[in-house]
Parts: sequence; C-alpha cells; structure tokens
Amino acid sequence: MKTKILAPTDSAYQYPLLIKSLLLSGQRYEPGREIVYGDNIRYDYRTLNQRIRKLANVLTNAGIGAGDTVAVMDWDSHRYLEAYFAVPMIGAVLHHVNIRLSPDQIAYTMNHAEDDLVLVHDDFLAIAETLVDQIPSVRGYIQLSDDGKPLSTSLNSLGEYESLIADADDQYEFPDFDENSVATTFYTTGTTGNPKGVYFSHRQLVLHTLNMATTLGAYEGLPLLRSDDVYMPMTPMFHVHAWGVPYVATMMGVKQVYPGRYEPNKLVRLFRDESVTFSHGVPAVLQMILGCDEAKDTDLSGWKLLTGGSAPTLGLAREMAERGILFHTAYGMSETCPLLTATYLHSNERDVAMSDQMPQRIKTGMPCGMVDLRIVDPEGNDVPHDGEAMGEVVVRAPWLTQGYAKEPEKSEELWANGWLHTGDVGSIDEAGVLQIKDRIKDVIKTGGEWISSLELESLISQHEAVGEVAVVGVPDEKWDERPLALVVPVAGAELCATVLQEHLKQYVESGRINKWAIPQEINVVTEIPKTSVGKINKKLIREQV
Repeated sequence: MKTKILAPTDSAYQYPLLIKSLLLSGQRYEPGREIVYGDNIRYDYRTLNQRIRKLANVLTNAGIGAGDTVAVMDWDSHRYLEAYFAVPMIGAVLHHVNIRLSPDQIAYTMNHAEDDLVLVHDDFLAIAETLVDQIPSVRGYIQLSDDGKPLSTSLNSLGEYESLIADADDQYEFPDFDENSVATTFYTTGTTGNPKGVYFSHRQLVLHTLNMATTLGAYEGLPLLRSDDVYMPMTPMFHVHAWGVPYVATMMGVKQVYPGRYEPNKLVRLFRDESVTFSHGVPAVLQMILGCDEAKDTDLSGWKLLTGGSAPTLGLAREMAERGILFHTAYGMSETCPLLTATYLHSNERDVAMSDQMPQRIKTGMPCGMVDLRIVDPEGNDVPHDGEAMGEVVVRAPWLTQGYAKEPEKSEELWANGWLHTGDVGSIDEAGVLQIKDRIKDVIKTGGEWISSLELESLISQHEAVGEVAVVGVPDEKWDERPLALVVPVAGAELCATVLQEHLKQYVESGRINKWAIPQEINVVTEIPKTSVGKINKKLIREQV
C-alpha cells in the first residue's frame, strides 16, 4: 500500500501537547465555577489561572527552571491543584511525594528523584526536618500553612505559600517545548524492595486527560463526570495524579472540592454542603464513608462513585446500591497513568433493578478507547475469551510509563516483548469484559489448583455481618498453600469461623467454588492492614500470619 506524507509548510504551527493547553477551556466556559479547599478557601477559575501564573513566578524566583524537580508534601488541596499545572508548565518535574510512606522510604524517593525544591505542609514539617541532612539535592522549602501562620522551622524556608503568592506577579508567558518532556513523577508502593519511580510526559498526560474525559462523560453506560457535576476526590493527589481526574475536571471547568486530610465524617459533610455529585476512591475508603456517623443521617442518593485500586466486593456494592449510590469500577495501576478499563452497562443491563446490576458493576470492565489489552499465558500466547480461561493482563496505550526511573532491568521486565506486564491475572468474556481474578503473587495455589483470593473475598463479603475481609494464601505442607481469611464484623455484629464456613458451602453446592476453597482458618479481627494508599496489604498479612 502506498502512503503519501505531505510536509507542513514552514509557517504552520506544530502544536505540542502540553499541560498548559488543558487550562484553556475551563476558564472559557465556566469562569465563575469554584475551587474549594475544605472550610478554608474558595475562588473561581479566573483566580485559579491567575494563581497558577503567580506560582510559576514564585518557582522561577526560587531558581527553579526546566528539568528541575519540585516535590509536594501536602494533603489534597487547591495548592496541590495549582502545582499540578504550574510546575510542569515551566518545564520542571512535579514529584508527588507519598506522605504515608515511612520516613526512610520518603527520603529514598526524594533522593532518587533528585528533588530541588519542596512544598511542605505544616503537618509534615517535622518529617522534613528529620530528613533534611539525608536529601542534599534540596535547595529550599516553601511552607504550606492552612491558617497563613507558618510554624517556626530549622529548614531553609523561602517563605509561606500564600504570602509568596500574594506578592508575586500575575503575568507569566508559559513557553512551548518538547511534548515528550517529563512532567510528573511518583513512586509505586510495591510489596518488595524500594519504591520504583514512574514518570509521565506532557503528551501522555494530555492524551490520558482527553481519553478519560470521553470515558467518564460521553457514554450513557458510564455517566460519571459532565460539565455540571461537582467533583471531590477521595483518592490522594499523590496517588497516580488522583487517577488523573483533577486534570479532567479543570479542563471541563467543573466545580472542584478538595477535602484536605481524609476524615470520613468531613467527606460526607462536604458531599452534602457542597452538593458533590462525583468522587472516586478505593473500596476501603468507601467502606469507611458508609460506616461513619455523618452518613447515617445523610441522603447519599445521586452520588456517583468510581472505585479501583483493589477489587470491590459484591457486599460493598450492594450496600452502596441500597444507599442510592451510582457505582462503577475502573482498573489501572501506577504504571498506566492509570486508566485502562471501566464498567460499561448496555441499555438492557441498565433497565434492571440497581441491586441486580451490582455483579456487572464490580467487574473490571471494558477496555477504554485507545487501550490495547490482552490476556496471555506464560509463553505470551492469547488465552480464549470465554470468561473462564485466565492469563496475565498485558497492555499498550499512549500514556503508559516508558519504564522505571534509573532501573533499566526492571523496565525491561515491565515491557517484556513490547507489552506492559501488569502482574494481574484476569479473564475476558465473550462480550469483551475484563475481570481481574487476582494478582499473580496473590493467587492461592492449593492441591494443584488456583484459587482467587478476590473471589473468596467477594463471597465472604456477602454475609450480612461482614464489614471487611481479606484472604491470603499461607504455606501448607500437604496442599502447598491454603486460604486464610481475616474478617472485620460490621458494628454490633457477632461472627465466628463456623458461621462463615457454613455460608461458603452454598457456593460449593452451586459449583461457584470447590470445597478446598473454604478457608479452614478464619480470624475475626478489629482491623485489616492497609497500604499507604488504602489497599489491603496482603504482603504484611502473610508476614504476620
């Protein structure tokens, strides 16, 4: 086939895909919409754009330029949103510091990223002070104080954020540069070794934003975020760009509500008082929301929630349906920016009662536009799309990280044979819907068979007295591994292992699981260990048991 390529004229403008372009439409369409930070501050999109220019001048005056790295240690705030734009728009790299890591791991990530400047909230000032000698690349700190009264510190403080913003020039011409320049970096919360640095370019973030806007807003079967919605994240902004939604929300000009530190009662109050319509969060956070005091007397109907990060149980999904919450599931990972798939319901599936939609809504979902997704066996061969055959999920998309920073061997493993390897085991049914069965390392291998820990968690969660559940495989001399369950009862309920084992027998009789899948050991506990981003920490559970 003959392909004709025409060269552009010398005067044609080669439009680079840069983050600054995402700011254009929000201010045009809805200049009066608000950016809200808890009970502290609110302003409109005109002010947001002005403050982004001011922050660019503050950073430039602090000696930050193209290729430098600016770290942020903050709760979800208007300041973080401003840094999402101002830092990469001057050509610098934004490092989202995971403030829930241990101090040693925080120091490791900041050294690895070679941070030059740190924006640090008062709540993390003590940590920063203990680490200052361990991070020699840092030249200065900007303090973030909610009350405008910065704490005294031994750090090389350049001043308090709001004071610096107030004194800064509000004019700044953001330059054009290579769209493949790195814009952001952050570190995975892996279960082995040190965190791994992933990074994303301007081009990748712009393409991811455009795709997510279409995915969440264009389809009747996935109606989550439109221009008149009110957005409040319940996923930390340091975690995969809060799933990329702040970029989408800003481009669309929707009202945005940033809650600061996550406290369930506060989140519900903000939902009610600010008329929030769309949020996203991991299942553990959603479970806390449903169980908090404020939720007992608050009408949650109409709240659209997207969950991911770990598999939602059918029990949680049905509880949300009972409260009138419109619930969808998405799938992705730190390395994928993150969006790969999302629940999509066809018109006939939407016509049935909401409680009957839940088995479909908790599935991992349909691959989004521009996502090429396969499931393969250990030799790299495709497995059948029959909803039963399982294989590793491998993907290609325009926004996937190109590797791990300064770790070429791990990068080669990630991109073996030209496909990004997720480490997740899944199946695809005849309709093309993906269902994640487990992490490769979390599948329970017992008596020559594989048992999905996620499947067991979902079945156990359907007992009315179960609030939270985690299932792991533990060594067994006879069977190689056996499942062990940790269960947190709902408030006021009583639970014991025998009751749950009897509950699981119905699924043996129906052929859903075999009898070997019923855990012989079920421990009733008050709390299940979580990672820094709210996922169940199965590595720690295995170590403890």
